[in-house]
Amino acid sequence: MDPNPTNFPILSYVMSKLPSMGRRTTATADEFDIEQPQNHPRPPPEPHFDITERMPHLTDPKVVNAMRSAVADVSQTRSMLKTLGERPFHELVDTARVKLAEIEADMSKRLEEIVLSPRPPEMERQDWRLDMAIKEDECRKGVEKEREEYKALIALDELHEAYEKLLKDAEQRLEKIYETAVAGGDVESIGESSGEKSSELKEEVNEEVIGILQEASAKSVERVDLSGRQLRMLPEAFGKIHSLIVLNLSNNQLMVVPDSIASLENLEELHLSSNLLESLPDSIGLLCSLKILDVSGNKLVTLPDSICHCRSLVEFDAGFNKLSYLPTNIGYELVNLRRLSLSFNKLRSLPTSFGEMKSLRLLDVHFNELHGLPLSFGNLTNLEILNLSNNFSDLTKLPDTIGDLINLKELDLSNNQIHELPDTISRLDNLTVLKLDENPLVIPPKEVVVEGVEAVKAYMIKRRLDILLAEEPEIMLEEVGQTPTGLLTRSTSWLSGTVSNVLGTVAGYLGGGGKSDPDHYLNQQL
Repeated sequence: MDPNPTNFPILSYVMSKLPSMGRRTTATADEFDIEQPQNHPRPPPEPHFDITERMPHLTDPKVVNAMRSAVADVSQTRSMLKTLGERPFHELVDTARVKLAEIEADMSKRLEEIVLSPRPPEMERQDWRLDMAIKEDECRKGVEKEREEYKALIALDELHEAYEKLLKDAEQRLEKIYETAVAGGDVESIGESSGEKSSELKEEVNEEVIGILQEASAKSVERVDLSGRQLRMLPEAFGKIHSLIVLNLSNNQLMVVPDSIASLENLEELHLSSNLLESLPDSIGLLCSLKILDVSGNKLVTLPDSICHCRSLVEFDAGFNKLSYLPTNIGYELVNLRRLSLSFNKLRSLPTSFGEMKSLRLLDVHFNELHGLPLSFGNLTNLEILNLSNNFSDLTKLPDTIGDLINLKELDLSNNQIHELPDTISRLDNLTVLKLDENPLVIPPKEVVVEGVEAVKAYMIKRRLDILLAEEPEIMLEEVGQTPTGLLTRSTSWLSGTVSNVLGTVAGYLGGGGKSDPDHYLNQQL
């Protein structure tokens, strides 16, 4: 936890000079008995104190005082970490992340079961909804304690990681102070000047934001672009720009989106990509006119359930986050969504309601941890582009309902662990791009795959026919054995083919001269 003298030589030296941070056990005893000094010798100085021989200005009290002030944040963080404990092992943190994802997935499944449970006929609709709300609340509370334990462990690891970054920044600040001292500059004012520059930058940003707010109050502003301004916060007053249609806040340092954003009833586009957001406000569900939402490149772990109320959404990008599950009802509500990107997350499954997004044209879920797709996935009959690549060892098979995606044009399944494609994939008549690289495919074999998508579809059709032919006699025998009318319920093609086969065989024997062809009529049928 102490700064490593090898990696942070100046910081390590300065931290040892801080009264609350240095190793003062013996020194405290000496100071307490100052009139009667101890006879035992002082402990030898730490080896890294030899840095003063290479950097003699470190013995200057003014330089040391300036450096102490510059590392006050490091000192406070170090004291807090000493209370919280050492950094947990990496494997333990990974296990906690996996466990947390499993808990979230299990909770999502249980909530889905509650939502989809039918209303008892004897219960009033209002009572039923109240009962469902109580069950959902109990479900969430039931796992909250277990979740908090894992979250605390992960948070401690992240705090230590932030501390490491803080040490690097502090060492750089101390190097600048020392360089100023060597150049004969005023080391006491260097920290103040840095603070002034930072304040000036904030004032410039604030002035720009204030200017926009003033302009908006004077006239109707429809578009505001504040991207790349290093903004750390957005004033609540932005909620008063009711005329706003497009708001671009991408590439900033926002950690929170104010609840007042819900007042932008005319907002159609909201760009929040590449910020530091860990959550979205529940009030975002009040943006009823929102059509495009981009929250990619943040630190989102979950999406608020209220996002399902943004029913006008047409494009939604939540890629490059830490999402482990989606709101249960997202498919039932976002029925107008056409483009959805969820790449580079930690999704293990998609909710059953996903199949209700019947307007969806593009779905990108590559680089996740998907174990499969819901059976309802086949309802996405307007889907044209589907990217399921790079789910690696987690994705091993596809549902048969994938053959119902009649408008699918591009399908990327590369870098997974799929051994066999479903036969129904042959029904994708519009499919022109099929990527199957880096899969241990057995069906279809590799020599078929390399010939292209049409060859794959032809192979799957032939395979399906072969299976049907093999099953047909067995099914007929079973039906004949089960019911006297079994023969009457069979297809006429099979019946006529069988009778013709028998007649042909008999004719061969009676004719005596010609060779019988028992499969001739059956082949004709095929």
